[in-house]
Amino acid sequence: MEKFEVHILGCGSALPTLRHNPSAQVINLREKLFMIDCGEGTQLSMRRNHLKFSKLSHIFLSHLHGDHVLGLVPLISTLSLLGRTQPLHIYAHAPFEELMKPWIDFFCHSVPFSVEFHTLPKDNALHLIFEDRSVEVHTIPLSHRMASCGFLFREKAPLPHIRRDMIDFLHIPVYEINRIKQGEGWTTEEGEFYPHERLTYPAERGRSYAYCSDTSFCPLNAPLLSGVDVLYHEATFSKADGPRAAQTCHSTAEQAATLAKNAAVGRLVIGHYSSRYEDETLLLNEASEVFPHTELASEGMVIQL
Repeated sequence: MEKFEVHILGCGSALPTLRHNPSAQVINLREKLFMIDCGEGTQLSMRRNHLKFSKLSHIFLSHLHGDHVLGLVPLISTLSLLGRTQPLHIYAHAPFEELMKPWIDFFCHSVPFSVEFHTLPKDNALHLIFEDRSVEVHTIPLSHRMASCGFLFREKAPLPHIRRDMIDFLHIPVYEINRIKQGEGWTTEEGEFYPHERLTYPAERGRSYAYCSDTSFCPLNAPLLSGVDVLYHEATFSKADGPRAAQTCHSTAEQAATLAKNAAVGRLVIGHYSSRYEDETLLLNEASEVFPHTELASEGMVIQL
């Protein structure tokens, strides 16, 4: 199958530490890069992870707290210095465009490419915000101290595989193969019809990845995340600090695992750790008790789907 991988560039919460960078991830889907959040130093982390700046075209910002957006101006400046010419699309809640344009004009003077802003909806619903031939991107409703949403990436299933034995047996010309993959059948010179299903093998199903940070526990999201291959969910606090999690509109590791269990996801990756925990194994153990297929996020980690 073609590449679908997630690069974790930062998985810390609002207070950066020597162990963790602020939030940032890059999804490589069929050699196209999509960024989720852009904390400070993201452009340096991209270099360390050997990610090609030229392949990045869309950035999705979950909310407008500084630890998720303050790396954007340096990133745009880097792209400008590299001579980028293709547009950069940024998806964020209002009033981000109004706030960012003066910064870009001042700090990134004469940017040689257009920065296109797309305003995210604020209502509590699942919205399709981007689509191309290979992927759909939906918002996921979250609950935080300001307008916030997660993102669900659903890969479109590739076309079915052609049955070479049937192509050879029926002497079907090469130029007809793509039409058959698209769903057409084939009629022989003798008038015998072979349906699409007899000429192809089913393709692999599309893969999926969901990102949920920053947010309180949202149990009603389980149906929206049902069967997702990998769920990244914030686990800012341990269950002992549950009152603090509720006060700050964050989640505990146990709550993240409960959502993963109820949604029957394939794997859970937890991150966005509070700096109060010197060892995140505590969070991993709490989550694993509820949902065994849990992993800790770390800088430089690559999730293969």
